[in-house]
Amino acid sequence: MEAILTFLGTGTSMGVPTIGCDCAVCTSTDPHNRRTRPSIRLAYGGHTVLIDTGPDFHAQALREGVRRVDAVLYTHGHADHVMGFDDLRPLSFYAKSNLPIYADDKTAKNIERIFEYTFRKEDRYPTSARVEIHRIDPTPGAGINLFGACFRRIPITHGREEITGYRFGSAAYLTDMSDIPEVSLPLLQDLDVLVLDALRHDPHPSHSHLDKSVAIVEQLKPRRAYFTHMSHDLDHASTNAVLPPHIRLAYDGLQIPFEIA
Repeated sequence: MEAILTFLGTGTSMGVPTIGCDCAVCTSTDPHNRRTRPSIRLAYGGHTVLIDTGPDFHAQALREGVRRVDAVLYTHGHADHVMGFDDLRPLSFYAKSNLPIYADDKTAKNIERIFEYTFRKEDRYPTSARVEIHRIDPTPGAGINLFGACFRRIPITHGREEITGYRFGSAAYLTDMSDIPEVSLPLLQDLDVLVLDALRHDPHPSHSHLDKSVAIVEQLKPRRAYFTHMSHDLDHASTNAVLPPHIRLAYDGLQIPFEIA
C-alpha cells in the first residue's frame, strides 16, 4: 500500500525565521529556508495520520488542505510538538467516534495537564476536541495498527530522556533525536526512507547535528534520508550542495511517496 509523507514543518522549536534574527538564513528569500515547527502527515488508503501537532499546526493544515484526520501519534510532550493539539477541534467534530490519540504515558500526562479542559469529566466545554487518548506500549518495536498499517515504537534518546520515534512500513520518523539506543538499531534496517533530526553544524546536548546525522544514515543505510528539525544554522541550498545525493534537507510541504504496508 502506497502512502504519501508530507512534511508539515521542518524547523526547530523557535522556527525559521527566528524572531529577532537578521542572519542570512532568516532573511533569505528562498522559501525552503522558511521552517515551521516539526510534524508530518501520512496519507494512505483514504486515511490521514499525523505525527505531532506543533504550535504552527493551524497554518500548516490550511496550507496543505488538511480536511480530515483519523489518528494522531505523538513523539513527546515538548511545546513545539503538542501545542497545536487544540486545533484538532474542528477536525474531530465530524467523525463518527472520538479521534484516537496515541502517546507514551509521560507525553499523555503532559497533554492531559495542558489541555485539561478537553479531558475533564464535569463542566466540560461543549466544543472541546472530541478525542480519546491511548497510552502506547513502551516496549521497543511495539505496534499500533491503524487502517492497515502498523506503526512501531522506536525508542530514541533526546538529551536526558527517552522519547518515541516511529517506523511505519518502509519509512521511519526520528525527530528530536540525539542518539539511537542499541535496542532500536535492529528496528531500523531495510528502510526506504529515514527522517531524522539534524539541528545545526555544531554538536548539541539534545539533538543530532549535521555530521552525526550523516554518519547515522551511513550506518543504517536507508535508500533515502531526509533531515528535519533544522535551525537557522543550515541554509537549504548550500547544505544540500555538500550532502551525498541520497541525503537531502527536507522542507515544509515536501511530499515523499513510499510503501507503508
